[in-house]
Amino acid sequence: MVPRSGLAAVSAALLAMNRRLEVRDVLQTIVASARDLLDAEYAALGVPDDHGGFAQFVVAGVSDEQWKAIGPLPRQHGILAAMLHDATPQRLADVRKHPRFGGWPSAHPMMADFLGMPIADGEQVLGALFLANKRCLADERGSAEKAPRRPASQERPCAFTEDDEELLRLLAQHAALALTNARLYERSRELTIAQERSRIGHELHDAVAQKLFSLRLTAQAATALVDRDPARAKAELHEVARLSGEAADELRAAVVELRPAALDEDGLVATLRTQAQVLDRAHSARVDFVCDGVRALPSAQEEALLRVAQEALHNALRHADAAHVRVALARRGPAVVLTVTDDGAGFDPAAVRSAGRHLGLVSMRDRASGVGGALTVHSEPGKGTVVSMEVPGG
Repeated sequence: MVPRSGLAAVSAALLAMNRRLEVRDVLQTIVASARDLLDAEYAALGVPDDHGGFAQFVVAGVSDEQWKAIGPLPRQHGILAAMLHDATPQRLADVRKHPRFGGWPSAHPMMADFLGMPIADGEQVLGALFLANKRCLADERGSAEKAPRRPASQERPCAFTEDDEELLRLLAQHAALALTNARLYERSRELTIAQERSRIGHELHDAVAQKLFSLRLTAQAATALVDRDPARAKAELHEVARLSGEAADELRAAVVELRPAALDEDGLVATLRTQAQVLDRAHSARVDFVCDGVRALPSAQEEALLRVAQEALHNALRHADAAHVRVALARRGPAVVLTVTDDGAGFDPAAVRSAGRHLGLVSMRDRASGVGGALTVHSEPGKGTVVSMEVPGG
């Protein structure tokens, strides 16, 4: 039972969850609310992906410096895996003594008391919420003052209780609703943005194509008039300059308008994942994204990797008639590698170069070299294409 004195705090936490619309905000609110209500030193919430890792992982009680020192996101193993795969709560006096405990990185804070709860929508497990290091209340006179924090290596006078578990179960049930609503909101917004970008892209493409067509005709007219009417030829060349300037302005506007604003806010991994999901829904081809061990990178590298991924995706979906495209981001030693693989028509890179059609290869190589990286392209007619970009690790 939740004590009457805590009902107001519980109500405030539930209201806060449902006021958020962004998935990341909802996750952070859930974690902060659970940590405060159950008086824990640490709290975290992991949302699994389909590849044994976590699509999102939010923590409370850990500083940015500590989080960076800990390293890559954890995998789905040990007690986290039990909560995700078996949908079973876990309440432990010392998590380190559990048979499925697999240790943690050297920079990880020490934890003992542990309370974990799956977040489920029906039979689908959306995530795992867990708390660690219960901060005990009371002195011998029953004071409500918080006791000092103790190192996890010392014996603790109390741990999470059955009431704590019931309260966390209640929070997890409401968290499932809030998280589902936030995902529906983001999906709706993504589809709206994708439709608007597609509309703008088509309009700009048509406008630029018309400008280039006019530019070609005007240049041809100027060539024909050079010998017999130099004055008119000069006027036509001025028109060529004007049309080329307008075409450049429209192309520049297209780049600015269609640049994903989410890159600065969400980072490369989340932006690539979102774009793959949107393209998967918008095209008949299957588009998926996998990430292994990559977190934040310098902004210039993230933008270059994103642009190369976009160009490679465009080629695969629009030109190669691919049925399956996979975008992968992985750490390889000290480097980070982006790979876009498709099963489309493929091409002969030598023939493409000799024909003057680069499929954006020059632009992709320039972006890679501009951030100290390298681009490789492997393709054969009928055997698909693999575009890889490697940059120094961040």
